[in-house]
Amino acid sequence: MKLLNIALFVALGTAGAQAFADDSHSTAANGQTPLETYTYGTRLDIKRVIEVSQVADECGPVPARMTYEDSQGQRRTIEYQVMGTGCSNG
Repeated sequence: MKLLNIALFVALGTAGAQAFADDSHSTAANGQTPLETYTYGTRLDIKRVIEVSQVADECGPVPARMTYEDSQGQRRTIEYQVMGTGCSNG
């Protein structure tokens, strides 16, 4: 139980740090699109999917990314959680 509480605390702390991070300097410097984090309720405006990352070969939730073009023609990248492909059924 204690390990679960610690894991939850670390996960929430990491998410909070990402929420307050100012990545405008890094994205402007290297020309990449800013990374958004998907949450339930996020409204997506996807006109065309450009790239979807491969899912990690782990058993459990892993991050995945999708780069897409919205209806305004802007390129966006969103990160979301998917189930890894490393689980076996036996």
